[in-house]
Amino acid sequence: MSRHQFDASILREYDIRGIVGSTLTVADAQALGRAFGTFVADNGGRVVALGQDGRHSSPALANAFSKGLRMAGMDVLRIGVGPTPMLYFAGRHLGADAAAMITGSHNPPEYNGFKLVLGGRSVHGADIQRLGTLMRNGEFASGNGRSIRRSVFGAYVRRLMHDAELARSLSVAWDPGNGASGAVVQRITHYLPGRHIVLNGTIDGSFPAHHPDPTLPETLEQLRATVLSEGCDLGIAFDGDGDRLGVIDNRGNILWGDQLMILWSEEILRRQPGATIIADVKTSQTVFDAIERLGGNPIMWKSGHSLIKSKMQECGAVFAGEMSGHIFFADRYFGYDDALYAAVRLLNIVARSSRSLADLHDRLPQTVNTPELRIEVDEARKFAIIDEVKLRLKRNGAEVNDIDGVRVTTQDGWWLLRASNTQNVLVGRCEAADPAGLQRLKNALAEQMAASGIPAEELGPILGDGSMPIADVQGKKPPGAKSVEAVA
Repeated sequence: MSRHQFDASILREYDIRGIVGSTLTVADAQALGRAFGTFVADNGGRVVALGQDGRHSSPALANAFSKGLRMAGMDVLRIGVGPTPMLYFAGRHLGADAAAMITGSHNPPEYNGFKLVLGGRSVHGADIQRLGTLMRNGEFASGNGRSIRRSVFGAYVRRLMHDAELARSLSVAWDPGNGASGAVVQRITHYLPGRHIVLNGTIDGSFPAHHPDPTLPETLEQLRATVLSEGCDLGIAFDGDGDRLGVIDNRGNILWGDQLMILWSEEILRRQPGATIIADVKTSQTVFDAIERLGGNPIMWKSGHSLIKSKMQECGAVFAGEMSGHIFFADRYFGYDDALYAAVRLLNIVARSSRSLADLHDRLPQTVNTPELRIEVDEARKFAIIDEVKLRLKRNGAEVNDIDGVRVTTQDGWWLLRASNTQNVLVGRCEAADPAGLQRLKNALAEQMAASGIPAEELGPILGDGSMPIADVQGKKPPGAKSVEAVA
């Protein structure tokens, strides 16, 4: 059998991703396709749905991946270009045994990768490493599968519109960011009542307008300006593959994923009292408190779309979300992260309310917090640092949640430190009732990192020297504040 050599850095916790032509090649895509086909065959499957985003490298990678699947005996249902949630939908709609999406998600244009599903569950963690072992050892299944073109675009749009229940017309600005959700946004805005302005709706893998990541405030500036100049009720932006969203209210404020969770949770718990709702460890404490106050069962879980989906299936959660904008509806939907569906459900809430989205925003609990604070560290040290911090905190009797890094609760609020599963980065976040409490939390976080050998000059973002913003729950930034990139 043919062994395949590849750059092991492409095997991430949640997906497979690399720089095209450097750490990720067309040959890698073919080998990975054959490995995944082998994995599917070992689990009794034969049919794989395959989609791709709009990146310039995606067609070649998709063709190679499809060839690898067919060499393993898989029949491949090619659905073409679209957002990742359309691929998830295709797997169900077409009755496929597995599904694969060629996408670089919110990364820069030179990146690309693969999101994989088998039997309705995301392939992640140990299963991704198993695919790497199959490629290294050349332990591939053999066969002669077919490639079949199957469009689900119309069916997907109809499913999105099925739950659109707008009680009144709205004025909405949309920004797909030249990403893979562009054509779907163009179609659903044709059917939705009201006035709809679509920015950057043409799918273009070079992302000429801005970086395709709505967790970065600067990527929302064009949308914000349009909402304010056109008098829109709200603006909605998507990342490169349409599984995350960002929202601007009618006054130009950013609503982050965890803030929006309160609005969706309120609507769901009104109909399903006592339902279980999951949020990740980076989420504001106000979300967990609100879910409990509304009669729900809140669960804090690890960050990462694959891990959240698995936990939802394990505990029967009807809804979940991450600060990063991955939103998962099992209430009336399928339980995967679909930012377009989340947008429709948000429009329902705004159209049903006699208040504007900004007024709804003002009702949310007020805290002060940091965005995600990113500190680069040696890849070989990042998990060891977390273990060291955890040990010191427990020795000192601190109140620690260690399901994903350490989340420490004090009288001031909470602070978090976790290791990114995709980069050589430690991620911190702090939240308090007032600025003085926030600074004490940041100092505590910085002290722990310094005790593990992080140089003082690298702790500026934690110590509050002005290099990072302190944002409140309304997403406001002090003048001159810099933004930070969300990482998983």
